[in-house]
Amino acid sequence: MSTKPYFLALVVALAACQQENSAPAPRATQTQNATGSLGLAGDAADVARTTAGGTVLMGGGPDVDEAIRWMIAKSGGGDFLVLRASGTDAYNAYIYGLGGVNSCETLLINSRTLANDPQVEAKIRGAEAVFIAGGDQANYVNFWKDTKVEDALNYLRNTKQAPIGGTSAGCAIQGAVYFSAVNGTITSDEALRNPYNSKLTLGRNDFLSNPYLTNVVTDTHFNNPDRRGRITTFLARLSKDHGVVGRGIGVDEATAVCIEPNGTGKVFGSGTAFFLTQNGSASTPETCVSGRSLDWYRSRQAVRVYKIPGTTAGTGTFNLSTWTGGSGGSSQFYYVDRGALGISY
Repeated sequence: MSTKPYFLALVVALAACQQENSAPAPRATQTQNATGSLGLAGDAADVARTTAGGTVLMGGGPDVDEAIRWMIAKSGGGDFLVLRASGTDAYNAYIYGLGGVNSCETLLINSRTLANDPQVEAKIRGAEAVFIAGGDQANYVNFWKDTKVEDALNYLRNTKQAPIGGTSAGCAIQGAVYFSAVNGTITSDEALRNPYNSKLTLGRNDFLSNPYLTNVVTDTHFNNPDRRGRITTFLARLSKDHGVVGRGIGVDEATAVCIEPNGTGKVFGSGTAFFLTQNGSASTPETCVSGRSLDWYRSRQAVRVYKIPGTTAGTGTFNLSTWTGGSGGSSQFYYVDRGALGISY
């Protein structure tokens, strides 16, 4: 009996084995590896790194590379997570491409069911950095508030001491006081003409809890002058409704405020950041009632403002632990005269 068939079979088997061993290793990219995942760039294996706390407030528009790198440094090179309620996985390649992270993954959390999913909660708690994308902050409030996502984010920032950031809508929900937009957005003119307009919906102390942002409301796209009247109205409402000295941070597009663990806010980017505070406990609004124009004059010094231009090195700073002591900026005041915003120096 001929042995030729057996010899040929052996050759084929050896060739197949050799081809399998010489095949290129799979790329370290994974998709749909957790509930809500839009994909992952980098190493899919979880790592644990030593992290340092910090908060990034980005004003929307073009992302600020220096601020993302600041977060990466504080992540210790661990796993970077992007959260959103709409959109794509475009941040994965961008953030991973900046270098220094084990992976970057995007979770699309667009329902309360997903926001209470144990896998989603575990993914957030296991991350070394979280960045919340832009969109509509009403979605974040409606989908995430009072869920496992909220608990995980507060754990990450306050217990694990990992950096958290956000841009546009993702920045607007970072303050302990936040404009929820659940009844739609509001213009400065609408807010100033009636500070109790039904669209002026403020949440307070019931969502995210970031260090140094107590009684602070954040606003974005601040290079649009229309934003300035409404944030001033937000502060007036804080004073009238809660009897507190309200504060605000307005951030231009292409600009970011990076808050260090000691409360120093560094301003990166090409625009300007504005730090606003009621000008003392006695500087309360003269008129802040439903159906009437806001009047907050106080000798044209109702709200103290310190504005800092961003730089690539983040050289301009503001002390958020005391809300005094800035460098690299200039001072001005906002006031409201019968529904009209004014600026004095």
